[in-house]
Amino acid sequence: MSSPNETAHPRVEIYDTTLRDGTQSVQVSFSVVDKVRVAERLDWLGIHYIEGGWPGANPRDVEFFEQVAAAPFFRDKVVAFGATRHAKRGPDEDPNLAALLAAGTSTITIFGKSWDLHVRDALKIDLEHNLELITDSVAYLASRVDRVIFDAEHFFDGYRANPDYALACLKAAAAGGAARVVLCDTNGGTLPDAVRTATAAAAAAVEAPLGIHAHNDAELAVANTLAAVAAGATQVHGTINGIGERCGNANLCSVVANLKLKLGVDCVTDAQLADLKSVSGFVSELANMASDPRLPYVGDAAFAHKGGVHVSAVRRNAATYEHIDPALVGNHQRVLVSDLAGKGNIHIKAAEYGINLDASSEEVAGILAHLKQLEADGYQFEGAEASFELLVRRLTGRWHDPFRILAFRTINERYDHASEPISEATVRLEVDGRMEHTVAAGDGPVHAIDRALRRGLETFFPALAEVVLLDYKVRVLASDKGTESRVRVLVESGDGEVRWGTVGVSANVVDASLAALVDAFEYKLLSQEKLRTEGVGHEEPVGEEV
Repeated sequence: MSSPNETAHPRVEIYDTTLRDGTQSVQVSFSVVDKVRVAERLDWLGIHYIEGGWPGANPRDVEFFEQVAAAPFFRDKVVAFGATRHAKRGPDEDPNLAALLAAGTSTITIFGKSWDLHVRDALKIDLEHNLELITDSVAYLASRVDRVIFDAEHFFDGYRANPDYALACLKAAAAGGAARVVLCDTNGGTLPDAVRTATAAAAAAVEAPLGIHAHNDAELAVANTLAAVAAGATQVHGTINGIGERCGNANLCSVVANLKLKLGVDCVTDAQLADLKSVSGFVSELANMASDPRLPYVGDAAFAHKGGVHVSAVRRNAATYEHIDPALVGNHQRVLVSDLAGKGNIHIKAAEYGINLDASSEEVAGILAHLKQLEADGYQFEGAEASFELLVRRLTGRWHDPFRILAFRTINERYDHASEPISEATVRLEVDGRMEHTVAAGDGPVHAIDRALRRGLETFFPALAEVVLLDYKVRVLASDKGTESRVRVLVESGDGEVRWGTVGVSANVVDASLAALVDAFEYKLLSQEKLRTEGVGHEEPVGEEV
């Protein structure tokens, strides 16, 4: 979607630092192969500059630049990052600058101090000497590569403390031949009005195009980025999903969507914008982080509707509670089911499953009443839509359980000579009048009962061997009852093509786990039955593609 006033805004370059600043985030670590794969996705997304890392800092970044050099986008997009020269060395003697040049990129970004406090207390040099470092470092690199980008570290703090000196640092970079001068809110504590004022002052002080690099310590990184663009910045820095040092960087998923859809800045194509959610999930997966469902634009909850009033309205017109069409960013509308649901929620969810129910029918009323009772007992279906589909089909006579669990038992023993307890599970089940009795050991009672259940069921349903447990969560309900509390178990399963969630609730964690596992296996069988009787593509799958 293009805004009617997009021609009123200049082109804005998107500069991604996921592979450098993003890797400084807590619990984030990319292998070299991961970094190359992320760079490839960023190229497809239309990112103009991909900051690959600091080649003088660690062997992994050196290896990344060696491997990514074969990529077709390397010359145009990949950026090496480093610092200005050491105060006691000339540019041609500085190993940091030499490492940047050895990376082989056509663009190099270096940062320098622009806050007098840092110059005096961190570098321990006089203010004029710092200006010399900036100018001759930029000039040395600019004579050897296509372009140099200068990051004015702590610019907004510096501008607040000593505006003349902060602007002098920008002028020093421009004098050295910087192709872009980037204003950094390194501590992430500046407010949007201050960003706008300081950016306007910088635009008046230097002719070089300006950029903005905002951190999120006050949860204002995206707002500050947009404020800088409004004041004249034409390059925006950030990371996918906002990962980064401390509280993170400006989230490029939000920045790009806001630029394109709200400000009419045609920074990426429509097709690239529609890949935004996919890229967000891809980066989370490689970073081994659970995707945040509440991320604007790309989160699973971004266009999810739960309250009955909301659902009733979006059924008539999605614009009533959605600020954009979710498809523009690769997302989709979700209707959730809970004790807040109305008949409209049930009607819509049933339609998603290919079940046509009259919203005013007794069937819908019965499902809603059953749902509210289950949620009062501790069930939650927002992350377990496979269990909810099975529930709807069972209550409407459209699904009959293909097997029955007749009995189960778990035994946990620990011996003095053993380092770990021993768990064993026994399951008795029935399929079409045939009985199966299986026993299995495992790493804990839940693992044991999972293995025993599989051993019995795969005899009758070989396709269940494809089902893999992807995630397992236990939530204690009414914890004031201590060890007597009921628990809710959420299980996420997949078969290599789709993934789905199921739920079980009980005062016994093994019983709750068994209920969730049974639903997981039944959903796989249901999916097979739907493919057999209705054909591929007739219904939208409950799970997401893996």
